[in-house]
Amino acid sequence: MNTEEIIDFTDIEPDIQSLIKKSMAAREYSYSPYSKFKVGAGVLCTDGIIFTGCNVENASYPVGTCAERTAIVKAVSEGKRKFKVLAVVANKVNNIFTTPCGFCRQAIAEFGDVPIYLADPLMKDVLKTSLSSLLPCAFGLGNVETLQ
Repeated sequence: MNTEEIIDFTDIEPDIQSLIKKSMAAREYSYSPYSKFKVGAGVLCTDGIIFTGCNVENASYPVGTCAERTAIVKAVSEGKRKFKVLAVVANKVNNIFTTPCGFCRQAIAEFGDVPIYLADPLMKDVLKTSLSSLLPCAFGLGNVETLQ
């Protein structure tokens, strides 16, 4: 799925528009007193259920968690493991869409090559990408020998 394209928000399917809007709403709950950089994210499960999350910072930086991982953990903790789409809403930096960090890319990889929609709070233009574009040659279940 190694493709990227910028799409007008109004041209996106209604279920993905809803996911982006809910991710935007989750962004408002961000606890980001250190970076002041609010991020909201959401996962649309294959059964249509949406789970959202925001970034939660901590004075001990490694203890904080990103919006993407928050949404994934909420979904998994409710028994969901099949994701149709992931969305991230954050301010652009130097007019560039904010993408998931390395930790988040690896967390997403655990659940397959998920399409990813990146938006800024204006939600006019949206960058459609994929995990395989952001993390080629991802390390995952296929790389780990499991004991039976």
